[in-house]
Amino acid sequence: MIENILKYYGLAIEDCTVKAFGSGLINHTWLIGAGEKSYILQRINHNVFKQPELIDENINALGHYLSKHYPAYLFTLPVQTVEHNTLIQHEDDYYRLFEFVKDSTTYDVVEYPELAYEAARQFAKFTKLLANFPANELKITLPDFHNLSLRYKQFRLAIENASKERLEKSKALIAALKSHVNIVYSYEELLQNPAFKVRVTHHDTKISNVLFNKQNEGICVIDLDTVMPGYFISDVGDMMRTYLTAAGEEETDLSKVFVRDAYFEAIVRGYLDEMSNELSADEIKMFVYAGKFMVYMQALRFLTDYLNNDIYYGAKYELHNFNRAANQLTLLESLLSKEQTLQKKVYELMGKQPIV
Repeated sequence: MIENILKYYGLAIEDCTVKAFGSGLINHTWLIGAGEKSYILQRINHNVFKQPELIDENINALGHYLSKHYPAYLFTLPVQTVEHNTLIQHEDDYYRLFEFVKDSTTYDVVEYPELAYEAARQFAKFTKLLANFPANELKITLPDFHNLSLRYKQFRLAIENASKERLEKSKALIAALKSHVNIVYSYEELLQNPAFKVRVTHHDTKISNVLFNKQNEGICVIDLDTVMPGYFISDVGDMMRTYLTAAGEEETDLSKVFVRDAYFEAIVRGYLDEMSNELSADEIKMFVYAGKFMVYMQALRFLTDYLNNDIYYGAKYELHNFNRAANQLTLLESLLSKEQTLQKKVYELMGKQPIV
């Protein structure tokens, strides 16, 4: 199969080395060695991304804009085939090839605060450089990806249709998630507030989507499949969800799930170093809300899937999604307990007084 894909790029399998690469769960990725050059080959998950050609259109549009206005910025455009295409459809699958960025590395875990700072700065820089790009011209590659109102409706529907056993098991989690429905109401108010700007937003800001150099300085962001029009709360919120606690979402010892203040400060410093002049006063006021938004949404999604018999995420064991929902709810409660202190830190780092 790989042999046939490489032919599109004028590469012969006998002249290449091929090995599985990375820890991504959505797309299948290989590292291709071809003489002195190395490439990343990806098969796009067509079950998740129903229209891969929309991803390709977005990436090429952004690449064209950045090469024209910010030619020094490293943007990972797909390699063209011999027929000048950047997306291949082979049989029922879709593929693209990228040049491997020399001397770059990625991380799966945020090992210390400065990594969080560098990652936040790179995601913010990406959005800032594209501030004048017409975000609403981007194609929607994952409809309703961060639509919290929809996720809450799906949660309520799952409660209505769940088995008695799973409903009884989830009683306490359901009550806790319902008690935080104000997070949904705040989201719906935000959508009506013109002070919240629609921007080019990455939507998947985990640490593994940043390339670092040998000095652990951020180089650029990668994995642009989810780049769509959106709000800053999606990117900042996903960083908070995945950087703030040392315990990942699979951790079942909930005593290990809590917000680390130093990592919060690193996210704020990194993001605001690039975006402080881009964000409105109303957006700054909702900086901590971004974390609440994303953590709450993920808790809803995990419990919804558990109530629906694990039809979306699947489950490695019976209580897998139940436990992940409990994990995210614990992180949300830790964030809520520190909300005022953390929001004051945002204003402190900006050198501004809190807005009442």
